[in-house]
Amino acid sequence: MSMHDTLLAQLRAAVGNGHVLTGDKATRRFRKGYRFGDGPVLAVVRPGTLLEMWRALQAAVQGGAAVILQAANTGLTGGSTPDGDDYGRPVVLISTLRLTGVQLLDGGRQVLCLPGATLDRLEQALAPLGREPHSVIGSSCIGASVLGGVCNNSGGALVRRGPAYTEMALFAQVNAASELQLVNHLGIALGDTPEEILQRVQAGDYSAADVQLESGRAASDPHYAEQVRRVDADTPARFNADASRHYEAAGSAGKLAVFAVRLDTFAREAAEVFYIGSNQTQSLTAIRRHLLTGFERLPISGEYIHRVAYDIGERYGKDTFLLIDKLGTARVPAAFALKSRVDGWFERIGLRGVTDRMMQLLTSLLPSHLPARMGGFRQRYEHHLLLKVSAQDAAVTEAWLREFFARHEGDYFHCTPEEGRKAFLHRFAVAGAAVRYREVHRTQVQDIVALDIALRRDDREWFEQLPAELDARLLHKLYYGHFLCHVFHQDYIARKGEDPMAIEHAMWKLLDARGAEYPAEHNVGHLYPAKPALAQFYKQLDPSNTFNPGIGQTSKQPGWKGCDC
Repeated sequence: MSMHDTLLAQLRAAVGNGHVLTGDKATRRFRKGYRFGDGPVLAVVRPGTLLEMWRALQAAVQGGAAVILQAANTGLTGGSTPDGDDYGRPVVLISTLRLTGVQLLDGGRQVLCLPGATLDRLEQALAPLGREPHSVIGSSCIGASVLGGVCNNSGGALVRRGPAYTEMALFAQVNAASELQLVNHLGIALGDTPEEILQRVQAGDYSAADVQLESGRAASDPHYAEQVRRVDADTPARFNADASRHYEAAGSAGKLAVFAVRLDTFAREAAEVFYIGSNQTQSLTAIRRHLLTGFERLPISGEYIHRVAYDIGERYGKDTFLLIDKLGTARVPAAFALKSRVDGWFERIGLRGVTDRMMQLLTSLLPSHLPARMGGFRQRYEHHLLLKVSAQDAAVTEAWLREFFARHEGDYFHCTPEEGRKAFLHRFAVAGAAVRYREVHRTQVQDIVALDIALRRDDREWFEQLPAELDARLLHKLYYGHFLCHVFHQDYIARKGEDPMAIEHAMWKLLDARGAEYPAEHNVGHLYPAKPALAQFYKQLDPSNTFNPGIGQTSKQPGWKGCDC
């Protein structure tokens, strides 16, 4: 029996034959990234319990394999999928989708989430308590996992809360001697052996007395609200390479195998939405600075959409909008999974993008789905800002906006609840529209260059002006993002025949000159080089380079061979 066969047998013994997938067809959904990333794997392992996950990790580590941990596979930079076939050892991808579970602590003021818990499911669990999680759906994909957000320091749309962060986690680590160790920093007494700890945490087999409420460890970012108000600071408010938000699982990017995290929750507030339009960037700059410094409470969120992103989102994100609008978020992950399976079947017979083209054709026959007042602002204004504030702050906010636009270019309207809901849903649909555009227009599009950037807090020239030579290489530029945080998602649709990597590197030079940081919230993945401090953090977490090797364009080899980070 070969070493690979031996490892496969051990993995099957750990999780069951039916949950060890091999071959290109069976593994496609897991090894191919949402936007970027692909590579062969020896197996995809789908444990059904935390103990099975531990035993699969033991087998993979003892078998000398590289291990990639994957939750929802909704990342945009390929950080939870293989990247090529040059790892120098077999790759075992462990999918945690079956490991669902959300446990309420301290009356719901905190939660404990298992690896497969999604942000959507967490929102549903907290809703009856009048509470909500650190993040709400808003940027990339409905099926996003809670642990994925923590491990990637994901930001999100909520201005007061900052990147996902906790110092309370249960995780496995491989030391320099390639030994697998379990570390319990949840602040919950669960026993002494890995087997006991993992079984008890999954079953919720602990009492209130076992839960330490004053551990001295944070379960959310305690400083962000103060930092984002510093509008004259010459550094970004949040970005992935910020060492102040790297702590064990937080920012680990797959260099640890995380079994559970403990997080704060927040009281849900009644809110009002204002829709703002302008043709002058300085108007939005003045609004941003006052909203962050002139009121007692920060806004809840402030999302930017440029007119081009609005248009492409309206046309190419229409089915996503309608799916969520009519069916709710609960069914969307299953719809995406079905789409992936159907796409895989067509790709095997040489047809790519069939579902995208079919859905695009069908939705093009439907009437407009956006409120009329939004459409009117689209005709009048290039720049759009969706502002959500606490209901108790709505009157004073509207009074200020009315006075502001009496003296400045632009306008606003106070959304009805339906308009506000649809405005933010449209902002969500914009985020996936470039992918649909690429699939429908393959003959004109080479690929997408997707950047998420954090601008300096004092940067008043936030709207990008590209050199003519670089601009000519693009079909479209989609600008949208978290305006009050000065975090922008910028999707560049490259013309056929252009080199997307060369375009991206040219963009990096421009961003470096502006003092921007990137990526801001989707982590380095395999697209970005990790800065030295970030690479050192990865080496500290994983000295044998067993977990997610190659992240941040570091070495893929055992023991970090060849790495100069």
